[in-house]
Amino acid sequence: MVYLSMIFFQIVAPILILLIVGAILQRKFQFNLKALSHLITYCFMPAAVFVNIYETKIEMAVVGQLTLFIVLFIGSQMILSHYLAKMMRLDRQESAVFKNSVVLINSGNYGIPVAQMIFVTQPIGVAIQVILVIFQNVTTYTYGLYNLISATKSGMEIVRDFLKLPIIHALWIGGLLNYLDVPIPQTFQIPLDYVAGGFVAVALITLGAQLSQIEMKTMFNKTIFISCFTRLIVGPAVALGIIYLLGIDGVVAQSLFIASAFPTSRNSSSLALEYDIESATAAQTVLFSTIISCLTVTVVIYMSNILFI
Repeated sequence: MVYLSMIFFQIVAPILILLIVGAILQRKFQFNLKALSHLITYCFMPAAVFVNIYETKIEMAVVGQLTLFIVLFIGSQMILSHYLAKMMRLDRQESAVFKNSVVLINSGNYGIPVAQMIFVTQPIGVAIQVILVIFQNVTTYTYGLYNLISATKSGMEIVRDFLKLPIIHALWIGGLLNYLDVPIPQTFQIPLDYVAGGFVAVALITLGAQLSQIEMKTMFNKTIFISCFTRLIVGPAVALGIIYLLGIDGVVAQSLFIASAFPTSRNSSSLALEYDIESATAAQTVLFSTIISCLTVTVVIYMSNILFI
């Protein structure tokens, strides 16, 4: 119990404090959230991704395990959410939002900060989370958009939008320079480190600002409860089974297990808002799952340290 409380106060509570700071600042100053989101997407996150990939050595065997895990895990969540939506007799729009809320995970401005706090002395744990962010972006702009398909956007436009994401280019450039062992001049390394170091605070404060605009009073309904239970409880349980099935252990297993417990991605809300499909429900699910994850992620981190030493 002492160790569990230590995890909460040293890892989860700092994240919660930054979320609250973001919410308070947003209430007072009404930031331009779209501009902040662009700042994270086009500046802070690519820098953090590049630095982590460039500075971390990952064996090809680990990459293979990671890829197989992601395919099995995301595939299982798609199938599970599909049949749950059918059992709940949700209409087409509600079903689309529900499925996205289960499958799309906040691996970016929630997952990477958590990984950076936990694996501060084990860079591979952060690098794995960075790779998961890429897969989540692929899932968001394929499966997520398919669920909310609109006549306003063609398949090629979706592909072009995805390829424009700087995080994709930060990944392959960082990986290439890492593989070729190319040194980066201090003139560039220093500003990269500054920007990458600021990612955690900016991302979490921005997320808190976004969540502060969501109404809490209407989020207590069956669909949101089931969505959050599936995302935060069933998801990690399924991930644990896959980890044992594939024989993954050590830091890799810890990183994957913890990553499976993160709350619903804010992108699920953004997509719903963009296509005007149950956007209020989508936003409320993001808020509720983020709040509850403060407890569930603490437990999963604790379990990961017991199961995968």
